[in-house]
Amino acid sequence: MARYSRLRQIQRLDPESDYQEIYRISTEYEFPWDVTRALELALFRTYAVPSIGGLLDRTREFADHGQKRYDDTVVLLYEMTRDGGMDSPRGRAAVRHMNRIHGRYPISNDDFLYVLSTFVVVPVRWISRYGWRPYSRHEVRATVNTFRHMGRLMGLKNIPETYEEFAALLDGYEREHYAFNEPSRRVAEATIAIFQGWFPAFARPFARRGVIAMTDAPLREALGLHRSPRALETAADRALRARALLVRLMPARPESLPKRPRPRTYRNGYTLEEIGPAWIRERAARTG
Repeated sequence: MARYSRLRQIQRLDPESDYQEIYRISTEYEFPWDVTRALELALFRTYAVPSIGGLLDRTREFADHGQKRYDDTVVLLYEMTRDGGMDSPRGRAAVRHMNRIHGRYPISNDDFLYVLSTFVVVPVRWISRYGWRPYSRHEVRATVNTFRHMGRLMGLKNIPETYEEFAALLDGYEREHYAFNEPSRRVAEATIAIFQGWFPAFARPFARRGVIAMTDAPLREALGLHRSPRALETAADRALRARALLVRLMPARPESLPKRPRPRTYRNGYTLEEIGPAWIRERAARTG
């Protein structure tokens, strides 16, 4: 397959009706690594809102079961956006499962909308900087419509309609709500520990600095993190740009090898009932 064949395929689709298919092609074939890194950063950004970071800290899911909590997020998002999307039986079941988990906690509509906006805006901004090609207008619109659809299935109100509205919501919410909060700092440190755990012991200090190098000053200040050396920030930026140039020269991902999650927690596979905190699994076992 030629390098730009899938972009031409995407441009033949309608982002108002085929948005879930466009999003799937883009995330499973065109930008799988980039979208994964961007969504990790999106999740990290949400901690700096005290109401979100505080809730995550109280659940202790990141502190006590960090890798599983990370894997559960990856798996649920995949199940909702894989072939057939949120309108397939498997996708609908994943949305219902997510809503059952969220329903236990007092999360405001505004906080939900902010988290939704990070899933839209952060990947678009990441790919505009580090993608092997820019996101097409079809892909941006499909991303918006995919997460608007998710928001509707979550029962959210006042969901932004355009990318520009999502970006304005994200930037405004962060300006208004970002503030240092010790529980948020603890969740951030627990998440950094997850990322460090993927590397050999000798590399873990560098992994930590590498994660922080991807953050901006308001985010670091709200999470109580010390800035990485400027030289490392520059090196990370150049390495990611160099990677984009290299990927551009590589052949397209084969049709037979779509990106699939490889969760460390579920090396032998998973069922939807295993996803989430212990209480949701216990409840599923009781109701059979």
